[in-house]
Amino acid sequence: MKLPLWLKRLTPAFLMLIPLMAVAHGISDEDKQRMLDGGYLQYIGLGASHMLTGYDHLLFLFGVVFFLTSFRDVAKFVTVFTIGHCITLIFATYFKITWNYYLVDAVIALSVMYKAFDNNGGFQKYFNAKSPNLLAAVFGFGLLHGFGLSTRLQQLPLGDDNTSMLLRILSFNLGVELGQIAALAAMVALLTLWRHRPSFQRFSYVANMGLFYAGVYLLFMQLHGYQHDVDPDSFRFPATEHQHIHEDMDIQNSTDNSRNTL
Repeated sequence: MKLPLWLKRLTPAFLMLIPLMAVAHGISDEDKQRMLDGGYLQYIGLGASHMLTGYDHLLFLFGVVFFLTSFRDVAKFVTVFTIGHCITLIFATYFKITWNYYLVDAVIALSVMYKAFDNNGGFQKYFNAKSPNLLAAVFGFGLLHGFGLSTRLQQLPLGDDNTSMLLRILSFNLGVELGQIAALAAMVALLTLWRHRPSFQRFSYVANMGLFYAGVYLLFMQLHGYQHDVDPDSFRFPATEHQHIHEDMDIQNSTDNSRNTL
C-alpha cells in the first residue's frame, strides 16, 4: 500500500518524538522531592501526569478502543482494564513486589504490538484462527500495566506507616484514573470523528501498523535501557561516554533537520 504524501511528511516528526515516549514514563528527582514536601494531592497530580505521559499505556488503550463504536463497549473494556491495573498497582506497591522496570515496560511494549497485530486481523491471516478472547486479554494486560505503574511508584517515598502508605498509593491510583479518563475522552472523540470519514477505512490498517512499529521501537528502547542498567560495562566504551554519544547524536540530528528546512 502506497503511503499518502502527508503521512510520509509526518513520519520523521513522529520518529523524533518516539525517544521521548520511551523515557517519559520515569519519575524525576523533582517529582520525588515534591512528594516529600507535599501531601496526598501531590500523589493524585503525579498519577494523572504519569498516565498522560505514559505513552505505552496510552498506545495500548488507543489500540483497544480503535474499533469500538458504542459507549457500552468502550466502558466495558476500559473498566476491565482499569480493574486489572488497579489490582497490581495497589497490591504490588503495598507488599513491595517489584521487578526491573525496564523489563516490565518491555513486556508492556509487547502488549501494544499484540493489540495492533490483533486489530489488523493477524491471528486470522497468519494463524487461521480466531483472536483470543479480547476481554480476558485486556484484563491480563491491565494487570501487567498496573505492575509497570507500581514499579515506578515504588521509586517514591511512601512512608513507613501502613495507613499513610496505603493512602498515598490510593491517591496515586486515583490520579492515574483521572488521567486515563481525560486521555480516553480525547481518543474516543477523535476516533468517532475520524470513523465517519472515508479515510478511516483506507488508513486504519496503516494506523495500526504504525501502532505496531511504535511498540517495536519501545521494546528495543526498554531492552537497551535494561542493558545499561544491569551491565553498563558491557558496551565497547564507558557508560558515561555512551551517554554522551547518545546526546551528541540527538544534537547532530537536530542540526541536520535544521539544515534540511533551510
